[in-house]
Amino acid sequence: LKVIAIDEQLRVIYEDNVHFDKDLPEFKTQGGVYIHSDRLTITSPVLMWVKALDMILEKMKSSGFNFSQVRALSGAGQQHGSVYWKKGSIQILKNAPSELPLHQSLKGCFSVSNSPIWMDSSTASQCRELEKAVGGAQHLASVTGSRAYERFTGNQIAKIYSQNPEVYKQTERISLVSSFAASLFLGTYAPIDYSDGSGMNLLQIWEKAWSKSCLDACAPGLEEKLGCPVPSHSVLGPISPYYSQRYGFSPDCKIVAFTGDNPASLAGMRLQEGDIAISLGTSDTLFLWIQEPTPALEGHILCNPVDSQTYMALLCFKNGSLMRERIRDDCASGSWDEFSKALSSTVAGNSGNLGFYFDVMEITPEAVGIHRFNRDNQKVPRFPKEVEIRALIEGQFMAKRIHAEKLGYKVCKYDEI
Repeated sequence: LKVIAIDEQLRVIYEDNVHFDKDLPEFKTQGGVYIHSDRLTITSPVLMWVKALDMILEKMKSSGFNFSQVRALSGAGQQHGSVYWKKGSIQILKNAPSELPLHQSLKGCFSVSNSPIWMDSSTASQCRELEKAVGGAQHLASVTGSRAYERFTGNQIAKIYSQNPEVYKQTERISLVSSFAASLFLGTYAPIDYSDGSGMNLLQIWEKAWSKSCLDACAPGLEEKLGCPVPSHSVLGPISPYYSQRYGFSPDCKIVAFTGDNPASLAGMRLQEGDIAISLGTSDTLFLWIQEPTPALEGHILCNPVDSQTYMALLCFKNGSLMRERIRDDCASGSWDEFSKALSSTVAGNSGNLGFYFDVMEITPEAVGIHRFNRDNQKVPRFPKEVEIRALIEGQFMAKRIHAEKLGYKVCKYDEI
């Protein structure tokens, strides 16, 4: 859990964090999560998140941070995680006594104590059922922005309902991680915002309303448990009196809707129409501002957090930095300097040589293996080292462009890159 405070010139005036494993060892998480015995079910304890919030605010208080100066507060949460509030919890949330840390007041408030998160992949059967119920994967993508994904919230809710209908019945509200965090500050249930809500397989991205056919395919009475979605920049209301009394926040401090981590990245990078941002990590992630999306079976279309009339596209490529590091080790003696020199020694276009490099099963597209083609489009077993390096880099970036264009991206001429 990270906190950052900025002034009106966007200068950072305070930063801190709580590390789940290290600072909250009593929850016994690894990387902030529990990996269950099936290796598919991955969850996080909800109370750990609440206790982390208590802890970070206490750290700020003891360092002399002036909470009364805070005019507005917002945040981002990991996309696709979900929190299940037990019946009657809203009263406890509204009336939490300021002399107690929040986690003590809320410890009996959750019908599901370990929240399914973005890493969970235990809902394959629910995904198949959802696609079947609405007329196929492409139709689901056209309505909600994505085909059925195992981590998406609709499928997680369907699993909880099918495996434990009593737990579902005891649940009065289902939050995303983002709207859950906003609820803690608001002192009442915060609505789900359009952007994070479009990572659920439940929201009609064009109408910005829940899809009745998707809701019905997942669980009964679901609309009531989700509440009405709102634009991502909505002011939800003033901060809960709990925080004024315990920490000295001004009662006028506004809570702005929280959103998912992916939409927040688009907002934080200040992307505009035509821009592309690429994160080169273990997985490569590409996200972009898009005017007229064409949802496909690969990638995701989400509502744009900055402009509710437009969209953002998100593509994830699993063979990212680990793939590049392996080719660096094989072809450049493990040196990035040598890798760069080899890349510079070849021409753009690689004299027609082209390669696709997937050490592990790729997400976009679903493919595996190393595939090399020469200028005559014949498959070849190997390339010279410098050709291999350029084939890797050009192949990876060509794939990003091709799949972005499939989702509706149009290459524009730019003054700045």
